[in-house]
Amino acid sequence: QVQLVESGGGLVQAGGSLRLSCAASGFTFTSYTMGWFRQAPGKEREFVAASSWSGGNTYYADSVKGRFTISRDNAKRTVYLQMNSLKPEDTAVYYCAAGRGATVRRNDGYMYWGQGTQVTVSS
Repeated sequence: QVQLVESGGGLVQAGGSLRLSCAASGFTFTSYTMGWFRQAPGKEREFVAASSWSGGNTYYADSVKGRFTISRDNAKRTVYLQMNSLKPEDTAVYYCAAGRGATVRRNDGYMYWGQGTQVTVSS
């Protein structure tokens, strides 16, 4: 069955870095756009970053542009999110998602979702 398993979350001080990983199985990884979303307490889930199937096209929310980098290793069926210069407002549960739609910045553009990994940034 389809699985997306996130890892790499944790507690970090403001200004620090974390790298999230998402291991995929159960579907043709190279046929899917991969995205990262996040949801902070009391807020809606929001788009963070996405990568086309080849990694040749990447997309970012304005709030993370220049600080976060999405990448993927198709041989390992894994997508990464390198997060630098973290801020307290980056605190959220981060979700990995796979989709085939054109709406890479929207939740409804994705059909498969992971369970999420908590990222907490202390000030």
